[in-house]
Amino acid sequence: MGRVTERRRVLRIRDASVSTRPDTLVAEEPLEIRLNGRPLAITMRTPGDDFPLAAGFLVSEGVLGSAEELANIVYCAGATSEGSNTYNVVDVQLAPGVPVPDITLERNVYTTSSCGLCGKASLDAVRTTARWPISDTPPVRVEPALLSALPDRLRAAQRVFDRTGGLHAAGLFSAEGELLDLREDVGRHNAVDKLIGRALQSGSLPLSRSILLVSGRASFELAQKAVMAGIPVLAAVSAPSSLAVDLAAETGLTLVGFLRGSSMNVYAGEERVALRTAAAGT
Repeated sequence: MGRVTERRRVLRIRDASVSTRPDTLVAEEPLEIRLNGRPLAITMRTPGDDFPLAAGFLVSEGVLGSAEELANIVYCAGATSEGSNTYNVVDVQLAPGVPVPDITLERNVYTTSSCGLCGKASLDAVRTTARWPISDTPPVRVEPALLSALPDRLRAAQRVFDRTGGLHAAGLFSAEGELLDLREDVGRHNAVDKLIGRALQSGSLPLSRSILLVSGRASFELAQKAVMAGIPVLAAVSAPSSLAVDLAAETGLTLVGFLRGSSMNVYAGEERVALRTAAAGT
């Protein structure tokens, strides 16, 4: 999609050398998500995969759980006062009979590329009931060596990052380490929503045999999105938050942080990590 990147003039300084050159930047634009015609949320995102992004957001919010509950997603014509379509407003139409949540000030939220959902009245408002408990039967078992290989596989598939250096990535892997899908965005939460939305549209939810890898830290919101999609393993190259660890422990999610090279920390759900030797206490 042509709007994923933009060109800007930059003054380049390298030691004592000064020059001007065009630079490729990742695009960032607002996306308003409407539900049955009513405004629900605004997120700052990288244009592209807007329909999966909206669908995945609604999975994370507990509104959608299957492709059959989604009637249609469209860009809103006449999104501006002049009647033009900016392709920055989408309307999600639920299937007949699907309950429409109350759109109050608590739910009509503003999301940013850095922090995800903001403006929730309380932590309890974020703890949405999951459609599917994490129930990978038999349990997914992954060896540390397999987990260690995933960041390089994710990085190798990041095409837009190579051009801009300014994108987060979320990758969905099989339990055997095969890259199933990858999405990039200025916000890691958007990248995850795009993955989950694509899975909803293809009828693949719950993702009970999958591993989710994110390129940055593991926040509470990302852990919640994994739980809402039925994903049993969430790995991050950086640190988790304390609430992410608490949620993982409560729901049975395996949470891995600081996944760098052959090193990693397992914060919850260690029973899914297949250790060849007993390493406790070492």
